[in-house]
Amino acid sequence: MQKEILIVDDHLVVRTGVSIILEEKVKHISISTTDNFSDTIKLLKQKEFDLIILDINIPGGRNTLMIEEIKNIQPEVKILIFSVYDEETHACPYIIAGANGYLNKLSDKKKLTNAVESILKTGNYLTPDIIKDLVKASTNKESINPLDKLSKREKEISELLVHGDGNIEIANKLNIQLTTVSTHKNKIFSKLNIRNIVELITLYNKSVGLEG
Repeated sequence: MQKEILIVDDHLVVRTGVSIILEEKVKHISISTTDNFSDTIKLLKQKEFDLIILDINIPGGRNTLMIEEIKNIQPEVKILIFSVYDEETHACPYIIAGANGYLNKLSDKKKLTNAVESILKTGNYLTPDIIKDLVKASTNKESINPLDKLSKREKEISELLVHGDGNIEIANKLNIQLTTVSTHKNKIFSKLNIRNIVELITLYNKSVGLEG
């Protein structure tokens, strides 16, 4: 029986390349593609799919919330996250949200076809490292996203710092004292075990996609 696969990625080269590889290596499949989340949702309401190969960073995408929205339309569809982000930092939140597998875009042809075939046959593609991280996350109260250590106010200040605002701008925008900003900033650095704004930006960028 033919399996319907949908590739969702905003890069033509990726959509084309993955399509060619799968059509060569995986039998009895039909491939469709979309390049943004809005068109993906429209297509899912019109056609049933067995597997969606989904990039995290697509126009209109909403990180892990995309999983729930897709499953609300097609509860039985399987989802393989196909992303440039490292498995170590991003796989767990998406698997916990309901994805059936996670694969880095730097993976070779064999790994891609193995992941697709595994999900089509067994319903999942979970590497030993992902399984280990899932177990760790389920037994560890500490969030997988380090930014979740921060309070609501600290998150607000962190985002403003990342976007280039200084202490005075932050104090004015949040209507708080300059000394309060400095206190929160010190707490942020301490909780995240970082020393400066550059490290905060790096951590913030790594955490993209971990929050819904």
